[in-house]
Amino acid sequence: MKFTNGYWMTRPEYDMSYATEVYRAAPEGKALHILAATRPAGGRRGADLNMPALNVRLSSPAENVLYVEVTHFRGALDSGPRFDIRREETEVAVTRDEKGYRIRSGHLEAIVHEEGWEVDFLGDGRLLTSSGWHGMAHAKDRNSGKTYMSDSLMLDVGEWVYGLGERFTPYLKNGQTVEIWNEDGGTSSELAYKNIPFYMTGRGYGVLVDDAADVSFEVGSEKVERVQFSVPGERLRYFLIYGPGPKDVIERYTALTGRPALPPAWSFGLWLSTSFTTDYDEETVSRFIRGMAERGIPLSVFHFDCYWMRGLTWTDFTWDPGTFPDPEGMIGRLHGMGLKVCVWINPYFAQNGALFDEGAEKGYFIRKLDGSVWQSDLWQAGMAVLDVTDPKAREWYCGHLRRLLATGVDCFKTDFGERIPVKGVQYADGSDPVRMHNYYSYLYNQMVFETIQQERGPGEAVVFARSATAGGQRFPAHWGGDCSATFASMAETLRGGLSLAHCGFGFWSHDISGFEQTAPAHVYKRWAAFGLLGTHSRLHGSGSYRVPWLFDEESVEVLRHFTKLKCRLMPYLYASAVQAHEKGVPVMRPMMLEFPEDLTAQMLDRQYMLGDSLLVAPVFSRTGEVDYYLPAGEWTCFWDDQQTPGGSWRHETHGFMSLPLMVRPGSVIPLGGCDSRPDYDYPDGLSLHVYSLKDGETAEVTVPDLRGDPAAQFHFRREGAALMVRTDSAKPCEVVLHGMPGVGPVLKRCGSLSDMV
Repeated sequence: MKFTNGYWMTRPEYDMSYATEVYRAAPEGKALHILAATRPAGGRRGADLNMPALNVRLSSPAENVLYVEVTHFRGALDSGPRFDIRREETEVAVTRDEKGYRIRSGHLEAIVHEEGWEVDFLGDGRLLTSSGWHGMAHAKDRNSGKTYMSDSLMLDVGEWVYGLGERFTPYLKNGQTVEIWNEDGGTSSELAYKNIPFYMTGRGYGVLVDDAADVSFEVGSEKVERVQFSVPGERLRYFLIYGPGPKDVIERYTALTGRPALPPAWSFGLWLSTSFTTDYDEETVSRFIRGMAERGIPLSVFHFDCYWMRGLTWTDFTWDPGTFPDPEGMIGRLHGMGLKVCVWINPYFAQNGALFDEGAEKGYFIRKLDGSVWQSDLWQAGMAVLDVTDPKAREWYCGHLRRLLATGVDCFKTDFGERIPVKGVQYADGSDPVRMHNYYSYLYNQMVFETIQQERGPGEAVVFARSATAGGQRFPAHWGGDCSATFASMAETLRGGLSLAHCGFGFWSHDISGFEQTAPAHVYKRWAAFGLLGTHSRLHGSGSYRVPWLFDEESVEVLRHFTKLKCRLMPYLYASAVQAHEKGVPVMRPMMLEFPEDLTAQMLDRQYMLGDSLLVAPVFSRTGEVDYYLPAGEWTCFWDDQQTPGGSWRHETHGFMSLPLMVRPGSVIPLGGCDSRPDYDYPDGLSLHVYSLKDGETAEVTVPDLRGDPAAQFHFRREGAALMVRTDSAKPCEVVLHGMPGVGPVLKRCGSLSDMV
């Protein structure tokens, strides 16, 4: 929301009241309360008449986090929903000195200056950012009467801004206007399915605006030296989170909003779909599955998209009897082939579906203000929308999910959740419809995920979700929505994933080769390599099938090669997944998360780190040419062991069976002994690949079991030409050395644990 016209002038439709000076200040227990005058009053009697004032309260919900509340009218309605924030007791110091009033939490401090108006935020004594002149404000639109609250935080020279959800616009958000409003806009526009009012910068802090409404961000756009954020109403609340490193910021952010659950290991395998509008029945499905098996391509999950139900009935949770006359038997047969089964759902109920009348009669749908059911013809004729704030409606919906789970369905694709009405509607719990628009996605995915968890047990729940808001990372996994079958769309998909990773989403996927149109074979093959070097990998399209032999025979080879590689990488990938679950740091990581001091790494949006140690640079060209950047150190090519010094750009040409996949120096990559499935006994047949460990350096790796608990731990130390290892594993494994000339394969006992064999 832009309120100004240039640096000095206010837009003519707005009346602006800016915090101008400290009128009065006082500690409130562990908080600091400031009454801010909106024009110079100077303590003079009478100068404070007919003047708006802003109440500013600073507190701390967790160590190294400050919470800022700016209020104009305290009596204004404050209806929910509100983000589910996990607060904890923390030591807070509120003091006053010659500079002004201070509040400190851990290594983070805010100083409210008494001279003029400025709030400085410092981390370890270093200035992070400030809210200063024309920062905190109340705005009123003279034409509509609508009111807004805003603040703006300073940007330093060279300070980049990241995050704000799954955005397909440029990765660096500086210069952009971002509206936090979930919409179904595909991946080729400024609209986004997953809008998160959280950003972080390269200076070691992040900001979460604590409002589920349509937060508006001006990121160095209205005022080029600031990030401004505004919300409708009379209150603005935000968290300022200190790192100091970017991974520390994400760890603290996810401690507040929730850590991702650990998905089951089987979900990391290859998913194959019916696609959307294609013709299919059990014979079609079985033919595709047999074709994958005959070609040696490991398949883990089969997904049934919308038309598992009859048209104009979505969602009634009933298999189309003309296409699938024996669904329970079919699911049993698919399980017999070693596959899990996923089915498509959404929270909308077509008027001609079997459940519409029951839901309408019992009041389970979002209603108009006159009490009638809100309906639309967009998507499904006469459809209504489930009222997720009504516990009875949620239980009714989840009861049908339980029925499907009882027949053998393993998980659900939770599509949509963005087309949620806001005008002239009401919710059962009285929630503000504007704030429910984005928050709907949280409640929707939560109820589905928790239902699977209750029925299948801990560690077995996974959804394939499209919409999200802050906290939605708790319910993995998420996919990038409707992309096109081009290299440009492949690149924008990656930008969306990188931006979402900055918001703590640990598990993310996309439709390999694009959803819209049908990719040429060269795009399919490049996208398959990219899609299988992530956590969740799905072949899915709109009007055509995505099995590889329909593209060309080399596509079969490429898909088989990278699917088998992913299965072997599972000890490494699942250990990274455990880290995401426990710490909040995503598995797919923007380069700046791992290399925050590298100025080039801060700007990269066509490559990423997969876990701590693997650098992936997808190929976005028909020629196979690719440019990528290596940070400092001796990197090793995963494919051929060729070593390359970092700190520079590389230009290479790759065939379809490879892409730049580089191993970070000092890493240990555990490779499993199974290449036919993602869920197996990871220590069995394990090989440990040690890369460029220097004399005196140490490295360690934990190999998890299928519950995410440690199954085997290995500690390495290089001492000259000897490699010392300590392990608690009782199973033999192979150690392979890379980039370590002169080091013998001699492994010595270290400590009280057993030798390697």
